[in-house]
Amino acid sequence: MQTRPTLAFALMDAPFESARLSTAYRLLSLAAQRGCHIKVFAYEGAVLQPFARQQPHANAVHGRSAEEENHFLPKDAIQALIEQAREHGGSLDWVNCGLCVDERGAGESIPGVRRGTPGDFWQHAKESVNTLVIPTRD
Repeated sequence: MQTRPTLAFALMDAPFESARLSTAYRLLSLAAQRGCHIKVFAYEGAVLQPFARQQPHANAVHGRSAEEENHFLPKDAIQALIEQAREHGGSLDWVNCGLCVDERGAGESIPGVRRGTPGDFWQHAKESVNTLVIPTRD
C-alpha cells in the first residue's frame, strides 16, 4: 500500500490583495484531488483567509445583487478544499498563527481551522516531502 504524501504550505497574503493566493488555492486543490495530506500555516494577513464573518455583497456600481455578483470568498474556498481533500482520501490541516490572529482580531475562523504557533510550521515542514512558502511582496 502506497502512503499518500504530505505537503506543507506557508501563506502570508491577506484576502483579496494579490493573485498569489489564487495560485495557492489552485495548488492546494490539485494536491487535494490527488489525496495528499496538506498542511497549511497561515501567517500575517493570511490568517484572515478563513475568517468566518466574510460575506458576499452587492455591486451598486453595476446594479447587481449579492447573488448576481457571486463574489469569491476565501473562507468558502478553504471549506471546499477541506472537503475535497477528505473526499479523495487525504486531509487538510489549516493552522492560523495565533499571534497574527490576535494582532488582526481574526479569532472567528471556519470549522476545521485551528490556532497554532510558528512551531506548527516547523513541524509541518519536518513531516512533509516538500514545503512551499508563498510570501507577501512589498
